[in-house]
Amino acid sequence: MGSAVSSGMADRQNRPSRADRVGASPRARAIRASLLAGTLLSGAALALFSGGTLAPHMALAQDGAFDSLGAQVDPTEPLLLEATELRYDFDRDIISAVGNVQIYYGGNTVEADRVDFDRRNNRLRANGNVRLTEPTGNVIRAGSMELSDDLRDGFANSLQLDTPQRTRFIADGARRENGNRTTFDNGLYTVYTSDKNPPSKPPLWRIRAQTIVHDQQEQTIEFEKASFEFFGRSLVYLPYLSMPDPSVKRKSGLLIPNFVYGDRVGAGMRIPYYFAIDPSRDLLISATPLSKQGVLGQFDWRQRLMDGAYSIHAAGIFQARPDEYTTSSGNRDFRGVIASEGEFDINQRWKWGWDLSWRTDRSFLRDYKFAPLGNASDVSKIYLTGQSERNRFDLRAYAFRISQEDYAALPALDAPGFIPVGSRLQDKQPFVHPVLDWNYIFENPIAGGELALTGNLTSLTRDQTDAIEIGGVTRFRGVEGTFTRASLEAEWRSTLIDSFGQVFTPFAYVKGDLYFLASQDRNVASMTDESFVGRIMPAVGLDYRFPFIGTFQGGNQIIEPVAQVIVRPNETRIGELPNEDAQSIVFDSTTLFEYDKFSGFDRSEGGTRTNVGLKYSLNFDQGYHVSALFGRSFHLGGTNSFKQADILGATTSSGLATNYSDYVGSLYFDSRQGFRMGAQARFDHKNFSVRRAQVEATGIYGPVTGNLAYAYLSPQPNLGIATPREEVIGSASLRLQENWRLFGSVRFDLERRNMVRDSFGVGYDDEGFSVSFAYSEDRSRNNGQTTDRLFFFRFGLRTLGDTQFSTNGNN
Repeated sequence: MGSAVSSGMADRQNRPSRADRVGASPRARAIRASLLAGTLLSGAALALFSGGTLAPHMALAQDGAFDSLGAQVDPTEPLLLEATELRYDFDRDIISAVGNVQIYYGGNTVEADRVDFDRRNNRLRANGNVRLTEPTGNVIRAGSMELSDDLRDGFANSLQLDTPQRTRFIADGARRENGNRTTFDNGLYTVYTSDKNPPSKPPLWRIRAQTIVHDQQEQTIEFEKASFEFFGRSLVYLPYLSMPDPSVKRKSGLLIPNFVYGDRVGAGMRIPYYFAIDPSRDLLISATPLSKQGVLGQFDWRQRLMDGAYSIHAAGIFQARPDEYTTSSGNRDFRGVIASEGEFDINQRWKWGWDLSWRTDRSFLRDYKFAPLGNASDVSKIYLTGQSERNRFDLRAYAFRISQEDYAALPALDAPGFIPVGSRLQDKQPFVHPVLDWNYIFENPIAGGELALTGNLTSLTRDQTDAIEIGGVTRFRGVEGTFTRASLEAEWRSTLIDSFGQVFTPFAYVKGDLYFLASQDRNVASMTDESFVGRIMPAVGLDYRFPFIGTFQGGNQIIEPVAQVIVRPNETRIGELPNEDAQSIVFDSTTLFEYDKFSGFDRSEGGTRTNVGLKYSLNFDQGYHVSALFGRSFHLGGTNSFKQADILGATTSSGLATNYSDYVGSLYFDSRQGFRMGAQARFDHKNFSVRRAQVEATGIYGPVTGNLAYAYLSPQPNLGIATPREEVIGSASLRLQENWRLFGSVRFDLERRNMVRDSFGVGYDDEGFSVSFAYSEDRSRNNGQTTDRLFFFRFGLRTLGDTQFSTNGNN
């Protein structure tokens, strides 16, 4: 541009010839038009339009009509013009660019067949295939357009405006004032299809109005004498309608209501109002009048600070008919919930936060689940975490609020002989104050290997012992009292590979635990009456692997025998100490080579054990992958920790209680083209019968996406499971044509031959419109005695908002 300007100044001192004004060959005319544009328009368009002086500031100052405009425009802004021909009418003082005209000024681009610069009136007129692209991304097309000298204001005929948000305005005529307010006459507002769809595809909906006003500063669109049209037919007449600009993410105003119906709450409509207080704070207030229960009020506050963000959610209602909930804790006048969550950064590695909830009764979240209640849940926590390359610190305190109602009687819930002891279920939930997990890996090798430290501190209080009676034997899932345990584990390991490719990994670890017991339930006879207990568990071992790699045309395969031996003393104080975090023992291929197969710190596996297995993997160049593992574990000496039941008495069903464990295996297949399948199983060590199994497959084939899972669990008498459990869970969605989809899911109990949960639905989605319908039934509560039904309908229009209608009931 600089060279063009210099050349232009030279030409200006020597008046252009007739050839310069009209041009010779098309290419010469285009080149000279660019040079002449540099001559006439360099520096600023305003300099040209105000008389062509070299002091545009002074020229504007002399003409008071342009004082405010001049303050908004940088007079040094360059203007670039290209055209096939450039003409100058000396008598009318009009410069005309003709043929493939392109003008760039201040981030705006104008394209047209012809553009006339009227220097006397400071106007620009464009005709024929006019296209104006603004810095914001708006694209305006028109048959003709008249603009001010800075391209900010103007008038257009037969206009179409497309925004970056894929919204469209079409009007017979439009005018823009002050670079901000655009008025469309006899206009249409809608959304347009993406490039992948035919440009001529008509939208499903649009708003037709006598006048549409788009205020960019206020970020609003106003419709006067409007009608909402669907499939080309007018459905609703709207004398006046106002909505936020589609580019606005947050703006105060009334949101679209949602509708609800329930057996116990009646019919209702949720009416939300949103306050965008400032860029860092907002507030949502909602009122839901219900025909049976009154008005449910809600508020949601959010605020972002420099180092984090937090939110507060609350809801409450004075029930008009509390007797609708005579069978639950919801039979009360006032019901409500308050919840808050937040997270703040201390520095790059440390952060702290909370996720807290409190509600008046146990069933509030379930009975009023149609209302969005923020982060309200059954678990509250406060936490402090830190993370570095080799160190992790996580400190958390928990409180649990259950939704299950107390037992009116003490029935056998699952199997003969399975009876809960005590009906005050909430009192059985502990307060955890706190639990601390800490890990550290030393940067430099220690004795030629890696040394890692793991620590845990758990302290909790429970008001009532949580016990169950199975076959006349009482098992304790939690004991009344305050218990604190501090644990520290140091683990060392090193890896050696010999010349044959054998991999040897010697390892050693030592665990230490300190227990502080206070106010424990004296009725738990097996529990120690000591206030302070210590124990230690050292171990040494060796892990051996010998992978064999074979290649063939089209892929490769790896066969890898694995053996592991661990030598330890016997576990001490079994059954004398609480067990809070080691109650779940799942022995399968994923835990076969774990040094300690207990899930937590309250139990420490003892005795000498060896684990053996065979791994296999098959890889094809096309991407197919198959992997498998099969193995078992052997108890070689000492006391078998899984044979010695603690106060919970659940370890003997783990498959590890005998010297020869059950067999475990897994098989995985991945096509890398949308289909995957995985299977896990545990087989009895005597007759190879299936004790536990799960198979899951997911796939995408054309328009179908599906997931299918099968789970089997053999009887577990020590857990009160007297009969097998066998279920199938599946879900699928089918895309029909371009925009329609069908979806559904099922959960079926094969053992009892009944449907536990099922749902189905249909939906439609395109660039501007979405609608979906879903229906579900859930029979998982109260041992199948209750069926919860949910009907859900959602209707959405992009940029306008969406609404929904839901019903819930049970029998």
